[in-house]
Amino acid sequence: MNSNKLISRKRLCKRSESGMNNKVFVSCAVTGSGDTASKHPDLPKTPKQIATAAIEAAKAGAAIAHIHVRENDGTPSRRLELYKEVVDLVRSSNTDVILNLTTGMGGDLDIGQGDNPLDFGPMTDMANVMERIANAEQFLPEICTLDAGTLNFGDSSTITVNTPNDLRKAAKRLKEIGVKPEIEAFDLGNMWFGAQLYKEGLLSDPPMFQMCLGIPWGAPATTLAMQAMLDIMPKEGVWSGFAISKNEMPFVAQTVLLGGNPRVGLEDNLYLSKGKLATNAQLVEKAIRIIDEIGYTPMTPAETREKLKLTKQK
Repeated sequence: MNSNKLISRKRLCKRSESGMNNKVFVSCAVTGSGDTASKHPDLPKTPKQIATAAIEAAKAGAAIAHIHVRENDGTPSRRLELYKEVVDLVRSSNTDVILNLTTGMGGDLDIGQGDNPLDFGPMTDMANVMERIANAEQFLPEICTLDAGTLNFGDSSTITVNTPNDLRKAAKRLKEIGVKPEIEAFDLGNMWFGAQLYKEGLLSDPPMFQMCLGIPWGAPATTLAMQAMLDIMPKEGVWSGFAISKNEMPFVAQTVLLGGNPRVGLEDNLYLSKGKLATNAQLVEKAIRIIDEIGYTPMTPAETREKLKLTKQK
């Protein structure tokens, strides 16, 4: 047996026997901001489609719906009026689901490829940190994401910029307005800095983390990468995890067995099985079957609020 696999199994078993309860919450990331609209004809794009996808995911068993917005043609957006429409539609439906709005947009820096690297390219979309969290401040979701570092996304010349100073400002403001940040850890340093934010008192109890695996060029989709992040997460933390593409469903099981809460959705993976495009609800249903088969139970939104110490917004 490969030694890495042996180490992973030993750690997994140790974690599984450590007395964690057998209830987990499921998050569904319904659309994302990737270049996926051309790859899936039914990817939610309009506010109505995104809201409907969130509602359907909740009915399938997701406790949390993670929301990005897009223009009608599928182009990723951060326009506040689009967020407002999605939030209003979900809340007016009387569907019990925890909304988790992204604050990841507005940090793209397209480094110039000519003689001057400061001649930024057309993919640049930079906003100040208060503008990036304006959707959370205006619409008060129970949760919003907070990407915890600067990193390369893919093989382009674009980097996503999140400086320590800006992250501290954002975390402080989110704590003031009562929106819980979900610290997005794309690599080990992101988790380290998230732990530092908690140490500095900028995250309320329990701090919430998400391990994002398999996205080039952050942490790979391996058990060892997930375990390494877990090893430096504050012991008070509650965490979710996911891996993209074909690793999505295997990491539903892996996340649960390591003591976390799984995330699925079309942001991370477009397929239900090889060659068969999925809906968000179908991905949630499949995740819940996996959870059930390994002896765990999905939590309701009310149970998830209690675990995360959230206040339901109306």
